[in-house]
Amino acid sequence: QVQLVESGGGLVQAGGSLRLSCAASGRTFSAYAMGWFRQAPGKERESVAAISWSGGSTSYADSVKGRFTISRDNAKNTVYLQMNSLKPEDTAVYYCAADKTGWGTLAPNNYDYWGQGTQVTVSS
Repeated sequence: QVQLVESGGGLVQAGGSLRLSCAASGRTFSAYAMGWFRQAPGKERESVAAISWSGGSTSYADSVKGRFTISRDNAKNTVYLQMNSLKPEDTAVYYCAADKTGWGTLAPNNYDYWGQGTQVTVSS
């Protein structure tokens, strides 16, 4: 079992930056792949980024490539999402999730554990 708690969301102007953190409890964090997903009001959940258990492989949605960076610190049981050049269309609740297979994909159905989410609002 893994419990996930996101933090770092907030209100930022377009062009600004935020760094989201996701702290995980449990002894096997380093075995899990981790992903970030988002959901805007009235829209379907969208994949954002994923990272393998070792951090050696990352994947990004086309909409965030070149602007967002996912990383992890297994010693701190934490995964991060650095978001730069934010746009109003990035406004959403952002969720982190853990995947027991360790591979890290952008498919939300592969993820076993989810956090409660953190709100990101980008003003124009």
